[in-house]
Parts: sequence; C-alpha cells; structure tokens
Amino acid sequence: MTRTLIALVPAGMLLVGSLVRFARRKTVGPLLQLVGAGCLVLVVLTHLLESLQWIISMGWGVERSVGHYIDWWSAALALTSFPLGYLLDALGERRLEPKEAQPG
Repeated sequence: MTRTLIALVPAGMLLVGSLVRFARRKTVGPLLQLVGAGCLVLVVLTHLLESLQWIISMGWGVERSVGHYIDWWSAALALTSFPLGYLLDALGERRLEPKEAQPG
C-alpha cells in the first residue's frame, strides 16, 4: 500500500500539470495528455482500492473481473494517449514558433 501511495504523487502531479496545460491551450494534444494522466491516476486508485479491499464486489486483482478490466483499459489508455498527446502538443508548438527573419 505504501508504494501505491507513493505512486499517487507523481501521477497526481502529471494530472495537475496536464490540467494546467489544457486550461492554457485547449487543443487535442493537451486533451490527450489530460486523458492519459487521468487514466494513470485511475490505475493507481484501483491498486489502492485493491490493497484496502474496498468494493470487493468489483473483483480487484481477480482476472476477468470488472476491476481487472478497469485497471487494464486505464493502463492501456494512459500508455497510449499521454505520449501521443505530448507528441501532438510538441509538434503543434513547433508550428506556432515565429519564423526567423530571413537575411535580405
């Protein structure tokens, strides 16, 4: 449980940073980052609920249970949407940079 609480700190920081980024630039990149960070926090919270044995009916930690699939799909979405959003945001910023003055 201690490791899960420790993992909640960087996941929460990613979520807050993504939220700030999305508030400043409402484009697809920051939105995907926000979704990915939210899914990462959901993964950590499912592991916390599993260790605390809350909502036992969800079947946390049991293969082919609702809790297992929530955890699996959240991890899959986090690992795809956050990096994709970061890439799109970086490419978008590159296009928004002012062009250098051409020597004339």
